[in-house]
Amino acid sequence: MISKKIIQIAQLSGVGLAGYYVGIKNNHEETAKTIQVMPGLPIFGTVSAAAPFSDGSTFVTAKDRVSQIMKYGFPGLDHVRSYDDFVLSYDRRTRVPHWVFEHITKDHVKKNDEIDRSKCDFAADESIHPFFRSQNSDYKGSGFDRGHMAAAGNHRLAQKDVAQTFYLTNIAPQVGEGFNRHAWNRLEKHVRKLTKVYDHVFCCTGPLYLPRKESDGKSYVKYQVIGANTVAVPTHFFKVVVGEAPDGSLHMESYVMPNQKIPDETPVANFMVPPETVEKAAGLLFFDKIHRSKLSSINGRKV
Repeated sequence: MISKKIIQIAQLSGVGLAGYYVGIKNNHEETAKTIQVMPGLPIFGTVSAAAPFSDGSTFVTAKDRVSQIMKYGFPGLDHVRSYDDFVLSYDRRTRVPHWVFEHITKDHVKKNDEIDRSKCDFAADESIHPFFRSQNSDYKGSGFDRGHMAAAGNHRLAQKDVAQTFYLTNIAPQVGEGFNRHAWNRLEKHVRKLTKVYDHVFCCTGPLYLPRKESDGKSYVKYQVIGANTVAVPTHFFKVVVGEAPDGSLHMESYVMPNQKIPDETPVANFMVPPETVEKAAGLLFFDKIHRSKLSSINGRKV
């Protein structure tokens, strides 16, 4: 009788131990699954991998090139994507960038006979989810130009570099006559000329949607949308630039231009604004790795 009870207890203990070990095993498996699907830190979770970059003499990996471009900090970390020669943050709601960052030198902007802009076509970025992707059809018949944020003329090291500036992730609707083809183009040329003064030029460009007071005395943020994908038409555009001089000094320039026809005689300097103005309007922090007191000048004035 006693031996029978002992056998029953042993059987029950075996079942209990088996259940315990099965539970432990399942718990470990569930924990492993949880760990596997956890997102990484924002900078790694949102920055898309870029192809290797070569400057013609030294080989630079994609990671190193992103580090060069973003040397002085990310303005934000919302849907950041890296291309071969520029980095941007894409706004899935407006279908235009939040911001686009470039690092340019004399070599990037000098004439290169191997580069043929006429071979470049505007194209949707297939890596963007179809829900949030802009298409060429959105711009057709809209009356707006497909305006580059990272200027094609800033990327003449390789054909693939200039071609990537034609992805619609780098594009926003701009008034053509008097703005994209004239005033905005003059600002882009000004930034390129800075490479004659500075060894390195870091340029951040993007859209703004600024409020305007209406007849009822109240201020509203209003902007047009175009196409089936409702691509937003910004009211203004900004450029915030930092030039790194041979002596290591840093010089900042900050611009805001209204997305409208601007008289040809208007100097580019007329659109200079304090960088804090742009930051507050855009909800971004530019060059946050540089304390403003470390800048030698802002908009031509000593700090």
